[in-house]
Amino acid sequence: MAYKIDENTCIACGTCAGECPQGAIKEGDVYSIDPELCIDCGTCADACPMAAIAPAE
Repeated sequence: MAYKIDENTCIACGTCAGECPQGAIKEGDVYSIDPELCIDCGTCADACPMAAIAPAE
């Protein structure tokens, strides 16, 4: 299961993108995670200062 970024909480700081070993996080007004590239490691969630990333349901 891939992780997902909460668009209402993300401040687009880029911390998560720098931590993703797969390059699955894409920049934008808020960041997004490509579920095809995400390996469900949770590194992005651990790095997010806003706790905006959680496993997708």
